[in-house]
Amino acid sequence: MKKTVSLLITIIMSTSILSANNETGVKKALYDLTTGNIKVLKKKLIHNIISNTEYYQSKKEQLKVRVVVHGDAYKFFMKDLNNTAYAFQPAVVNNKKTLQKALNELVNRYHVEFWVCGAGMKHHHLKKEAFYPFITVVHNAMTGLIDAQNDGYAYVPIAK
Repeated sequence: MKKTVSLLITIIMSTSILSANNETGVKKALYDLTTGNIKVLKKKLIHNIISNTEYYQSKKEQLKVRVVVHGDAYKFFMKDLNNTAYAFQPAVVNNKKTLQKALNELVNRYHVEFWVCGAGMKHHHLKKEAFYPFITVVHNAMTGLIDAQNDGYAYVPIAK
């Protein structure tokens, strides 16, 4: 009898945990952003997030988006390019204001979270103060990806 009760309690608790992770009407996307190509960033990240969010909203659903930034993508999230190798990349410098406006819209209108790899920042000698205030520094990209996937986010890679 005790084993049966214990089994039932375990099943009920497991079901509760699973349903808590599966919010009704909420989809979750995890973008793994490593590209240094601004055209790829605009098309595959910015455009897709807006398009996909509006699609789910039209179905009365919500899309939660988290982006893990690492690789060659740091430069797009820096408010201060001075004293970095990115200061001499015309595509970054010339598109900085437009890109900043688009990223701010993703954060403010679409509630996108941007997680930046702390290990890569350290490796490239980048300080948190040089980044936009909406970023969150995580231990490293892999732990950010692991945590988000374990929280139910669907993995979407963006490279090249």
